[in-house]
Amino acid sequence: MADNRVQPIWDPIALAAQLHNISKQSQILMRHFVSHEPDAIRFGMGERSPLGLEFFELMTRMMSDPVVVASAQIALFHNMLGIWQKTAERMLMLRAREADIPKDKRFKHPEWSENAVFNFVKDSYLVAAASVLSAIREVKGMDEAAARKVDFYARQFIDALSPSNFVATNPEVLNATLASGGQNLLRGLENLLSDLERGNGRLAITMTDMKAFRLGENIATTHGKIVYQNELMQLIQYAPSTKEVRRRPLLIVPPWINKFYVLDLQPKNSFIKWAVDQGHTVLVISWVNPDEKLADKGFENYMLQGPLAALDAIERATGEHSVNAIGYCLGGTLLASTLAYLAAKSEDRITSATYFATLVDFTEVGDMAVFIDEEQLASLERRMLERGYLEAHHMATTFNMLRANDLIWSFVVSNYLLGKEQVPVDLLFWNSDSTRMPAAMHSFYLRKMYHDNLLAKPDGITLADTPIDLSKVRTPSFILATREDHIAPWKSTYAATRLYSGPVKFVLSDAGHMAGVISPPGTKYGHWVNDNLPRTPDEWFADAAPRQGSWWSLWEEWVTLFDEGRVPAREPGSGGLPIIENAPGSYVRVRYS
Repeated sequence: MADNRVQPIWDPIALAAQLHNISKQSQILMRHFVSHEPDAIRFGMGERSPLGLEFFELMTRMMSDPVVVASAQIALFHNMLGIWQKTAERMLMLRAREADIPKDKRFKHPEWSENAVFNFVKDSYLVAAASVLSAIREVKGMDEAAARKVDFYARQFIDALSPSNFVATNPEVLNATLASGGQNLLRGLENLLSDLERGNGRLAITMTDMKAFRLGENIATTHGKIVYQNELMQLIQYAPSTKEVRRRPLLIVPPWINKFYVLDLQPKNSFIKWAVDQGHTVLVISWVNPDEKLADKGFENYMLQGPLAALDAIERATGEHSVNAIGYCLGGTLLASTLAYLAAKSEDRITSATYFATLVDFTEVGDMAVFIDEEQLASLERRMLERGYLEAHHMATTFNMLRANDLIWSFVVSNYLLGKEQVPVDLLFWNSDSTRMPAAMHSFYLRKMYHDNLLAKPDGITLADTPIDLSKVRTPSFILATREDHIAPWKSTYAATRLYSGPVKFVLSDAGHMAGVISPPGTKYGHWVNDNLPRTPDEWFADAAPRQGSWWSLWEEWVTLFDEGRVPAREPGSGGLPIIENAPGSYVRVRYS
């Protein structure tokens, strides 16, 4: 049968013009890069990563123990022989194509499996990558922190060298280039230049169509009002959707590393709307996106002007002295600190506490530890001292590096090699809406908690002249961890079960830091439960029962224990606080690059 597909017409004059345009745009790109080169090569949160010493130590130890290198080379040679044999058999029609489902999303295009050449390229890369990492991890005698740093940046380097990231070795890109006569590469360069301009010479990768979402219109749309504000936060009270509501209000303390509306993306996946529909009077803190005027605001200011100020405002608005509270990530760390502060003051203002993906013991923080050492902290503090805050894009870069293939290289391929237009994705829009960190607060948080792990130690830190001791917290706690969390590793969040004195329920959700929390009824993700709390997370998981579907209903059963009955629905502004403006408010709309 004849192939009736339209074949691309190669016009040498048009192609020459395209190459000329590419050359011109490349010159502009190079000028952008060179003019901003010092900023472009900074790693993570600090200024420059002192990797030379760590890699020098690695090479020294490798040379002193050549058995490690020799073993790795022998294993690599053996594995490469297997790949050569498989490829030769396929080329000679002696082996059928393997109909495997690729586990690595970088190689999901069918050509990676169906084409013997590209299958060889893929397998060779994966074998070589595994060999390099294996050799690094077999080196003995390195300091644990140095070994972790070498391993992390070796993975970054290996990920960058993936054949999926290059035109000549990515079959999907080659097909697109042949089909479009190179238009995909031209569009990709235009996307690249646009991202450089958006970042003022720094590459700010566009992850989604940023013009597709408008706060309060098609994202963060749950109806509510701002009923209180101070220089650090606005307090949103959401309108009821039921005739009666639970007597005890629900206060949500989100992180201020990103913005609160991760819990209110769309009606179908909004935890806030769902909680309102369950009859909760929901109040949420919306943090300010700070500038240099807030440089001296510390962690204790976020406590005093955040949850503690919110408790007083809620009492004026509803007449209720105590609340059920939820803290998410850094907001959960603040909630735990606040509970310890209230315990020291013998004040009972929070009846139950729920922690979403929260660290309070920072003994093991995963790859985040790569960015937390004395030299990098000192560098970061010098940088923050200049401006009074940590730039929003530095925190975003750090978190993106923790999942580089998903949050960096997949967009490099899509945006710059395939030249695709960005697809509207609400979670990626939120992820790109980063916030600054006040200098004093961020330095305290990184040093006292991440670096020195003082929050987990009785009286290790002091807030508002009050020693903080988590063992004095007797508030019933619901701890939600997420199994694939790259920011708050679930086994580290489990350590909180040994710190609090009150009853604790620990639940493990499938997926990661966001998707494991934003897991509404009908989700494909499940969760694990175990009412016992053995000493280690591995023991807990060994006896945990898997359950299908969302954990939200399980939390709802738990928090209902602290209801204290129902009252007529409360409209925002009907209590002792006047309406300031409509939700989501003005603080959340402030954006910085």
